[in-house]
Amino acid sequence: MDNIQFLIYLLIMAGSTYLIRAVPFAAVKKKINNTFIRSFLYYIPYTVLTAMTFPAALYATNSMISAAIGLAVAIGIAIWKKDLTIVAVAACVTVFVSEYVIGLL
Repeated sequence: MDNIQFLIYLLIMAGSTYLIRAVPFAAVKKKINNTFIRSFLYYIPYTVLTAMTFPAALYATNSMISAAIGLAVAIGIAIWKKDLTIVAVAACVTVFVSEYVIGLL
């Protein structure tokens, strides 16, 4: 990924997370009491970031198989409520070992 592409992704992520939180403050003068709208506004930034990150996680390695294995390990460890550092290291080690094994085959 070159620097221009990275900056474009960064601006899109920053814009999506900032605008979705700033627009309601500018447009609405009173507190929003509707639980559906509050929930919608709360989860939109996470949804956008996930939609942008998930495909990149699958195409970041030489093999989609090793990426899927690493992603599965990361999801599994995250479900056990481990720290982000542990999840990231375990996923990286899993992808490294998977790439090595695939290279041997």
